[in-house]
Order: sequence, then structure tokens, then C-alpha cells
Amino acid sequence: MPEGDTVYHAAHRLDDVLAGHRLTAADLRVPRFATADLTGREVLDVTPRGKHLMMRISGGLTLHSHLRMDGAWRVYRAGERWRGGPGHQIRAVLGTTEHTAVGYRLPVLELLRSSDEDRAVGHLGPDLLGPDWDDAVALRRLLAEPARPIGEALLDQRVLAGVGNVYKSEICFLLRVTPWTAVGETPNPGRITLLAHRLLNANRDRFRRNTTGRRDHDLYVYGRAPRPCLRCGTSVRVAEQGDGTRARPTYWCPRCQTGPAPS
Repeated sequence: MPEGDTVYHAAHRLDDVLAGHRLTAADLRVPRFATADLTGREVLDVTPRGKHLMMRISGGLTLHSHLRMDGAWRVYRAGERWRGGPGHQIRAVLGTTEHTAVGYRLPVLELLRSSDEDRAVGHLGPDLLGPDWDDAVALRRLLAEPARPIGEALLDQRVLAGVGNVYKSEICFLLRVTPWTAVGETPNPGRITLLAHRLLNANRDRFRRNTTGRRDHDLYVYGRAPRPCLRCGTSVRVAEQGDGTRARPTYWCPRCQTGPAPS
């Protein structure tokens, strides 16, 4: 599932193969930008911003994409067969003489003027994997609504950018509170942002996400229901959290984690 670390990996892979090269092929398969011609322009850099990906292109343009639940960017060598999914799922094709980047199932894809990037990402809170991470600002935003459930607050990209459903469940497990616990009732709330920053940075350069530090199990609770908790053996539980407009599977151990939870 794409989260801040996934987007970080994708951005750096794209930057490695595209930055400094001119596009020999460019096809944006979304109606609004289908006629945009980027051929001949140079890719300047590819930068992650929370769960958003910003590809800056010569001429003052930025290609903004968001992976959401199942989007992906794949990179292939020239002539290599594309294997990211059926053709109708392709939303972008960007090629150089040596590589082709293909964007699959991208729910957000738009071409902006680079000067207008704030329109797409200006609302975001401090980026957990960004060079300008500011723990004090993130904590202040988190504590601004003390009655809000911690799981919902962690997913709010305006508070801190980069956490998704996987890290939400794992962070709450490590804090020993349920995701429905109010932020203001979480013991030592300063640990929340510190832990989020530590976990994402620990996985920044890994392609297999791990929050346990163990080789036999990568995650404590996410995806484990109804298997036993790695810590106490109690069956891990799962429920939806939020207003129901998006799939928000939330995992927790009813013994290790205290606080309110669905019956």
C-alpha cells in the first residue's frame, strides 16, 4: 500500500533515471492533458512531498501525481516489456533514450506551472521524510484537536504528511493505545510525531517495510487479523475507521492496546 516511504522510493527511482535527460516520448492519458506535448523537454528533478510526487520539467512545468491506494510508477529499460498492468490502466508514459517510466492507476495526474505547486501540496503538514521536517509544527497541529481519535489525526495529511493505514496501525500499537483513543488522552503525546518520523525514516531506503525489527514478521498488527498478536498471542482485530467514504482498515490488539474500540 503506497505511503510516504513508497512515494519516496518511487520519486528517487524516477529521479535516478529521468533527471537531466530530455524526454523522447511523453503521453499523458487523462483527458484534460491528453494534448500536452512534453517531448524535447528536460526532466529537472523528481521530488516526493508526503504522499505526492512532483516531477519538475523544463519550461516551468511540474507533473503532479498521487498514488492513493494502488497507483504505481514503473521504470523499464528501452525495449523492455511493460509488466505493471493492462494497457487501459496506464495514465502516463515518459521516455528517454534509455528508460521509460510508466504510471499505472494514477488517480491524480495533472500538469501544473511550477510556480503553482502550492495549489496541489501547500495544504500539507510537515513532511516526515522531507529535509524540512519540523517536529514542533507537526506536534502543534496534532494537539490542536485533542478530542480527535489518534488514528484519524495520523491520516490527516494537513497535520503531518506521509502516514497511511499501515503506519497508522503500527504507530498506535507501539504507543499501546487503540486508534480510537483521543489525541489528548494519549500518554506523552510528543512520542506520536517522534515515532512516526523514526518509523518512516527507518524504512526510507527499504523496499520491504518493517516495523518490528524482526526477520520472521515485518509488521506487528497490520494485516494480521485474526492471527495472534506477536507480543501477547491475543487475536488481532480489524475494523474500519473514519466516515466510511474511504477504505480505512484499522488493526489493533485488544490486550496490548488500551482505549476505546468498536465492539
